[in-house]
Amino acid sequence: MISSGEDERLAAGIAREAGDLLVSLRQSGLRGRELGDRGDAEANSLIIGRLSARRPGDSILSEESPDDQRRLQADRVWIVDPLDGTREYRTPGRSDWAVHIALWCRGVGLSASAVALPASGLVYTSATSQLRVTERREEDGDPLLIAVSASRPQPEAEAVAEATGYRLVRIGSAGAKVMAVLNGEVDAYIHTGGQWEWDSAAPVGVALAGGLHASRVDGSELVYNQAHPYVPDLVVCRPEVAGILLDALDAQRLGRSE
Repeated sequence: MISSGEDERLAAGIAREAGDLLVSLRQSGLRGRELGDRGDAEANSLIIGRLSARRPGDSILSEESPDDQRRLQADRVWIVDPLDGTREYRTPGRSDWAVHIALWCRGVGLSASAVALPASGLVYTSATSQLRVTERREEDGDPLLIAVSASRPQPEAEAVAEATGYRLVRIGSAGAKVMAVLNGEVDAYIHTGGQWEWDSAAPVGVALAGGLHASRVDGSELVYNQAHPYVPDLVVCRPEVAGILLDALDAQRLGRSE
């Protein structure tokens, strides 16, 4: 029987190794699309190889590999994004890109997760996230800070911000955005433009272990290892502001439907 601690250590070690590889590639002189393509492919090959060697009976769902639907009958499925934030990775000076590795277990859901921010030398896991949770220091009257996509329009989040006075903060990778909530740099992350499971599984696993709120924008549970691995929307935030944000999103949706 493999413990969750063993899985978390494995995920963290592989995420760090893949991150080191990506940093080395970034320093090799490659640029632009070639750098992004090489990074995606080589980090994916490393992660798949390590997981296959150490957990040969487990299934893997990765952004950069064909989807083997046998995972739907598996009891353990690793959900992997070898390079989240490829645009930021290939942009000199940007640090908001990440490596995501999460383990989904039948009857449990997300059971072990790791998010590496290689440009910062950091790895967060579902085992250590509770030690890292930091409340953002606020002055009276400060608006809530909401992380949103740096490259994709977010009309719902923008409408909520306009109606409430909250301020949007544009960050690249989903992993970087969720870790910004965990570290107290922002209060929430809202995404309504659709994602894939590998974009959010590891960040959500780390967030939930750290006591943050994570759900769909209607408040329902985020579910992983689905036949169509698409996640339409999500909210990750400090628990004390979850009700405020969900109510604001609900009011915005009702306003659109009238």
